[in-house]
Amino acid sequence: MSIRRLSLNQATIKHADLATALAVTSGAGIESIGLWREPVAAVGLATAATMLADSGLRFSSLCRTGFVTDAEGPARRAAIDENRRGIDETAALAAAGAPGSAAVLVIVAGGLPEGSRDLIGARERVAEALDELAPHAAAAGVTLAIEPLHPMYASDRAVVSTLAQALDLASPFAPETVGVVIDSFHVWWDPALLPSIARAGAEGRIASYQACDWRTPLPADVLLSRVYPGEGMIDFGPMTRAVEHARYRGDIEVELFHAEIWADDPAAVAASTVRGFAAAVAPHLADSTS
Repeated sequence: MSIRRLSLNQATIKHADLATALAVTSGAGIESIGLWREPVAAVGLATAATMLADSGLRFSSLCRTGFVTDAEGPARRAAIDENRRGIDETAALAAAGAPGSAAVLVIVAGGLPEGSRDLIGARERVAEALDELAPHAAAAGVTLAIEPLHPMYASDRAVVSTLAQALDLASPFAPETVGVVIDSFHVWWDPALLPSIARAGAEGRIASYQACDWRTPLPADVLLSRVYPGEGMIDFGPMTRAVEHARYRGDIEVELFHAEIWADDPAAVAASTVRGFAAAVAPHLADSTS
Protein backbone atom coordinates (compact mmCIF):
# COMPACT_ATOMS: atom_id res chain seq x y z
CA MET A 1 0.00 0.00 0.00
CA SER A 2 1.18 3.50 -0.82
CA ILE A 3 2.32 5.71 2.05
CA ARG A 4 2.86 8.70 -0.25
CA ARG A 5 0.43 10.88 1.72
CA LEU A 6 1.62 9.88 5.18
CA SER A 7 3.05 12.70 7.29
CA LEU A 8 4.82 12.07 10.58
CA ASN A 9 3.73 14.65 13.11
CA GLN A 10 6.74 15.59 15.20
CA ALA A 11 4.86 14.99 18.46
CA THR A 12 5.02 11.26 17.70
CA ILE A 13 8.78 11.42 18.31
CA LYS A 14 8.51 14.09 20.97
CA HIS A 15 12.01 13.78 22.41
CA ALA A 16 13.80 13.99 19.05
CA ASP A 17 15.31 17.31 18.08
CA LEU A 18 14.49 18.82 14.71
CA ALA A 19 17.49 17.37 12.90
CA THR A 20 16.70 13.88 14.17
CA ALA A 21 13.00 14.24 13.35
CA LEU A 22 13.75 15.23 9.77
CA ALA A 23 16.29 12.44 9.35
CA VAL A 24 14.16 9.61 10.71
CA THR A 25 11.11 10.77 8.77
CA SER A 26 13.03 10.73 5.50
CA GLY A 27 14.81 7.52 6.46
CA ALA A 28 11.50 5.71 6.94
CA GLY A 29 10.40 6.65 3.43
CA ILE A 30 7.88 9.20 4.70
CA GLU A 31 7.65 12.24 2.42
CA SER A 32 6.05 14.78 4.77
CA ILE A 33 6.36 16.07 8.32
CA GLY A 34 4.20 18.13 10.66
CA LEU A 35 6.29 20.34 12.92
CA TRP A 36 5.82 21.73 16.40
CA ARG A 37 6.69 25.27 17.37
CA GLU A 38 8.95 24.42 20.31
CA PRO A 39 11.56 22.38 18.36
CA VAL A 40 11.46 25.03 15.64
CA ALA A 41 12.11 27.75 18.22
CA ALA A 42 14.98 25.73 19.68
CA VAL A 43 17.01 26.22 16.49
CA GLY A 44 15.40 29.45 15.29
CA LEU A 45 12.87 29.88 12.49
CA ALA A 46 15.40 30.71 9.75
CA THR A 47 17.57 27.71 10.59
CA ALA A 48 14.53 25.44 10.83
CA ALA A 49 13.32 26.58 7.41
CA THR A 50 16.74 25.85 5.92
CA MET A 51 16.85 22.42 7.55
CA LEU A 52 13.38 21.62 6.24
CA ALA A 53 14.29 22.74 2.74
CA ASP A 54 17.46 20.65 2.79
CA SER A 55 15.51 17.57 3.93
CA GLY A 56 13.34 17.52 0.81
CA LEU A 57 10.25 16.81 2.92
CA ARG A 58 6.86 18.38 2.50
CA PHE A 59 5.49 20.43 5.40
CA SER A 60 1.96 19.43 6.40
CA SER A 61 1.21 21.67 9.40
CA LEU A 62 2.56 23.61 12.34
CA CYS A 63 1.29 22.76 15.84
CA ARG A 64 0.00 24.73 17.54
CA THR A 65 -1.51 27.99 18.64
CA GLY A 66 -4.96 29.02 19.86
CA PHE A 67 -5.72 29.08 23.60
CA VAL A 68 -7.82 32.21 23.18
CA THR A 69 -10.63 31.76 25.69
CA ASP A 70 -9.50 34.35 28.25
CA ALA A 71 -11.50 37.54 28.68
CA GLU A 72 -9.98 40.76 27.37
CA GLY A 73 -6.81 41.70 29.22
CA PRO A 74 -3.04 41.16 29.15
CA ALA A 75 -3.26 37.36 28.94
CA ARG A 76 -5.59 37.50 25.96
CA ARG A 77 -3.44 40.12 24.20
CA ALA A 78 -0.38 37.91 24.73
CA ALA A 79 -2.25 34.91 23.29
CA ILE A 80 -3.37 36.86 20.21
CA ASP A 81 0.20 38.04 19.62
CA GLU A 82 1.45 34.46 19.96
CA ASN A 83 -1.05 33.36 17.34
CA ARG A 84 0.20 36.05 15.00
CA ARG A 85 3.74 34.77 15.44
CA GLY A 86 2.51 31.27 14.69
CA ILE A 87 0.96 32.48 11.45
CA ASP A 88 4.24 33.99 10.34
CA GLU A 89 6.16 30.84 11.29
CA THR A 90 3.73 28.68 9.32
CA ALA A 91 4.12 30.81 6.20
CA ALA A 92 7.92 30.60 6.38
CA LEU A 93 7.99 26.84 6.91
CA ALA A 94 5.45 26.11 4.19
CA ALA A 95 7.54 28.16 1.77
CA ALA A 96 10.61 26.11 2.72
CA GLY A 97 8.97 22.71 2.35
CA ALA A 98 8.96 20.62 -0.80
CA PRO A 99 6.25 21.13 -3.44
CA GLY A 100 2.87 20.13 -2.07
CA SER A 101 3.52 21.66 1.35
CA ALA A 102 0.53 23.15 3.16
CA ALA A 103 0.51 26.42 5.10
CA VAL A 104 -1.70 25.06 7.89
CA LEU A 105 -1.56 26.31 11.48
CA VAL A 106 -3.38 24.07 13.94
CA ILE A 107 -5.60 25.99 16.35
CA VAL A 108 -6.53 24.42 19.71
CA ALA A 109 -9.18 26.68 21.19
CA GLY A 110 -8.24 26.48 24.86
CA GLY A 111 -10.25 25.39 27.88
CA LEU A 112 -12.25 27.29 30.44
CA PRO A 113 -10.36 30.20 32.00
CA GLU A 114 -9.37 29.61 35.60
CA GLY A 115 -12.37 29.96 37.90
CA SER A 116 -14.89 30.11 35.05
CA ARG A 117 -17.81 27.84 34.22
CA ASP A 118 -18.94 29.93 31.25
CA LEU A 119 -18.54 27.46 28.40
CA ILE A 120 -20.72 29.46 26.03
CA GLY A 121 -18.75 32.63 26.69
CA ALA A 122 -15.45 30.82 26.14
CA ARG A 123 -16.62 29.64 22.73
CA GLU A 124 -17.72 33.16 21.87
CA ARG A 125 -14.23 34.42 22.65
CA VAL A 126 -12.76 31.82 20.27
CA ALA A 127 -14.96 33.26 17.52
CA GLU A 128 -13.81 36.78 18.39
CA ALA A 129 -10.17 35.70 18.23
CA LEU A 130 -10.65 34.17 14.79
CA ASP A 131 -12.21 37.41 13.60
CA GLU A 132 -9.14 39.27 14.83
CA LEU A 133 -6.61 36.81 13.40
CA ALA A 134 -8.19 36.02 10.03
CA PRO A 135 -6.91 39.13 8.20
CA HIS A 136 -3.33 38.36 9.24
CA ALA A 137 -3.70 34.73 8.16
CA ALA A 138 -5.23 35.71 4.82
CA ALA A 139 -2.42 38.16 4.11
CA ALA A 140 0.17 35.49 4.93
CA GLY A 141 -1.55 32.77 2.89
CA VAL A 142 -2.03 30.60 5.98
CA THR A 143 -5.04 28.47 6.90
CA LEU A 144 -6.09 28.59 10.55
CA ALA A 145 -7.19 24.98 11.15
CA ILE A 146 -9.55 24.60 14.11
CA GLU A 147 -9.08 21.24 15.79
CA PRO A 148 -12.04 19.96 17.82
CA LEU A 149 -10.89 17.85 20.77
CA HIS A 150 -12.71 15.03 22.53
CA PRO A 151 -15.21 16.38 25.11
CA MET A 152 -13.08 15.04 27.98
CA TYR A 153 -10.72 17.93 27.23
CA ALA A 154 -13.39 20.65 27.18
CA SER A 155 -12.59 22.06 30.60
CA ASP A 156 -8.82 22.38 30.30
CA ARG A 157 -7.79 22.21 26.66
CA ALA A 158 -10.47 22.86 24.04
CA VAL A 159 -14.02 24.15 24.36
CA VAL A 160 -14.58 23.09 20.75
CA SER A 161 -15.57 19.41 20.88
CA THR A 162 -17.22 18.47 17.58
CA LEU A 163 -16.46 18.93 13.93
CA ALA A 164 -19.81 20.69 13.52
CA GLN A 165 -18.84 23.26 16.17
CA ALA A 166 -15.52 23.86 14.41
CA LEU A 167 -17.29 24.32 11.08
CA ASP A 168 -19.72 26.80 12.61
CA LEU A 169 -16.78 28.83 13.93
CA ALA A 170 -15.10 28.71 10.53
CA SER A 171 -18.18 29.61 8.50
CA PRO A 172 -17.82 33.43 8.51
CA PHE A 173 -14.43 33.20 6.83
CA ALA A 174 -13.07 32.12 3.47
CA PRO A 175 -12.23 28.38 3.54
CA GLU A 176 -8.61 29.03 2.60
CA THR A 177 -8.30 31.25 5.68
CA VAL A 178 -10.14 29.22 8.34
CA GLY A 179 -10.58 25.47 8.05
CA VAL A 180 -10.77 22.42 10.30
CA VAL A 181 -8.67 19.49 11.42
CA ILE A 182 -10.28 16.05 11.42
CA ASP A 183 -8.43 14.11 14.10
CA SER A 184 -9.74 10.57 14.37
CA PHE A 185 -8.82 10.25 18.06
CA HIS A 186 -10.96 13.24 18.96
CA VAL A 187 -14.00 12.78 16.72
CA TRP A 188 -14.48 9.06 16.07
CA TRP A 189 -17.23 8.80 18.71
CA ASP A 190 -19.44 11.54 17.19
CA PRO A 191 -22.75 10.23 15.76
CA ALA A 192 -22.81 13.21 13.38
CA LEU A 193 -19.23 12.68 12.18
CA LEU A 194 -19.88 11.44 8.65
CA PRO A 195 -22.42 14.19 7.80
CA SER A 196 -20.03 16.73 9.31
CA ILE A 197 -17.17 15.47 7.13
CA ALA A 198 -19.45 15.76 4.09
CA ARG A 199 -20.30 19.33 5.12
CA ALA A 200 -16.60 20.14 5.60
CA GLY A 201 -15.89 18.85 2.12
CA ALA A 202 -18.75 20.77 0.54
CA GLU A 203 -17.45 23.94 2.20
CA GLY A 204 -13.84 23.20 1.22
CA ARG A 205 -12.68 23.43 4.84
CA ILE A 206 -10.69 20.23 5.48
CA ALA A 207 -7.21 21.56 6.17
CA SER A 208 -5.79 18.42 7.80
CA TYR A 209 -6.68 14.81 8.52
CA GLN A 210 -4.95 13.04 11.42
CA ALA A 211 -5.17 9.27 11.79
CA CYS A 212 -4.53 8.17 15.37
CA ASP A 213 -6.14 5.31 17.27
CA TRP A 214 -8.05 5.11 20.57
CA ARG A 215 -7.35 2.22 22.92
CA THR A 216 -8.94 1.51 26.28
CA PRO A 217 -8.38 1.46 29.15
CA LEU A 218 -7.13 5.01 28.99
CA PRO A 219 -4.04 5.83 31.06
CA ALA A 220 -4.24 8.07 34.11
CA ASP A 221 -3.05 10.97 31.96
CA VAL A 222 -5.70 10.82 29.25
CA LEU A 223 -3.68 13.17 27.06
CA LEU A 224 -1.21 10.31 26.52
CA SER A 225 -3.73 7.89 25.04
CA ARG A 226 -3.06 7.97 21.31
CA VAL A 227 -1.72 4.79 19.68
CA TYR A 228 -0.68 3.67 16.20
CA PRO A 229 -3.49 3.26 13.65
CA GLY A 230 -4.84 -0.26 13.86
CA GLU A 231 -3.91 -0.82 17.51
CA GLY A 232 -7.17 0.46 19.00
CA MET A 233 -10.93 0.63 18.54
CA ILE A 234 -11.33 3.03 15.62
CA ASP A 235 -12.63 1.76 12.30
CA PHE A 236 -10.64 3.91 9.90
CA GLY A 237 -12.49 2.72 6.81
CA PRO A 238 -15.70 4.78 6.95
CA MET A 239 -13.95 7.90 8.23
CA THR A 240 -11.11 7.80 5.72
CA ARG A 241 -13.43 7.07 2.82
CA ALA A 242 -15.62 9.98 3.90
CA VAL A 243 -12.61 12.30 3.95
CA GLU A 244 -11.61 11.06 0.50
CA HIS A 245 -15.16 11.52 -0.80
CA ALA A 246 -14.99 15.08 0.58
CA ARG A 247 -12.13 15.63 -1.89
CA TYR A 248 -9.37 16.07 0.65
CA ARG A 249 -6.14 15.06 -1.09
CA GLY A 250 -3.58 16.50 1.31
CA ASP A 251 -1.16 14.73 3.60
CA ILE A 252 -2.48 12.60 6.45
CA GLU A 253 -0.67 13.00 9.74
CA VAL A 254 -0.06 10.45 12.45
CA GLU A 255 0.29 12.37 15.72
CA LEU A 256 0.77 10.19 18.80
CA PHE A 257 0.99 11.18 22.44
CA HIS A 258 1.99 8.09 24.40
CA ALA A 259 4.72 7.62 27.00
CA GLU A 260 5.83 4.21 25.71
CA ILE A 261 6.02 5.47 22.12
CA TRP A 262 7.99 8.53 23.21
CA ALA A 263 10.45 6.28 25.07
CA ASP A 264 11.10 4.18 21.96
CA ASP A 265 13.84 4.83 19.40
CA PRO A 266 12.61 7.51 16.96
CA ALA A 267 13.56 5.45 13.92
CA ALA A 268 11.62 2.48 15.29
CA VAL A 269 8.62 4.74 15.93
CA ALA A 270 8.74 6.04 12.36
CA ALA A 271 8.85 2.48 11.04
CA SER A 272 5.90 1.46 13.23
CA THR A 273 4.00 4.52 12.01
CA VAL A 274 4.52 3.41 8.42
CA ARG A 275 3.27 -0.10 9.17
CA GLY A 276 0.19 1.12 11.03
CA PHE A 277 -0.72 3.64 8.35
CA ALA A 278 -0.19 1.14 5.53
CA ALA A 279 -2.42 -1.44 7.20
CA ALA A 280 -5.21 0.68 8.70
CA VAL A 281 -5.48 3.87 6.61
CA ALA A 282 -3.88 3.49 3.18
CA PRO A 283 -6.23 0.77 1.90
CA HIS A 284 -9.10 3.28 2.08
CA LEU A 285 -7.39 6.02 0.06
CA ALA A 286 -8.29 6.72 -3.54
CA ASP A 287 -4.61 6.46 -4.49
CA SER A 288 -3.86 3.48 -2.25
CA THR A 289 -1.84 1.55 -4.82
CA SER A 290 -0.06 4.42 -6.56
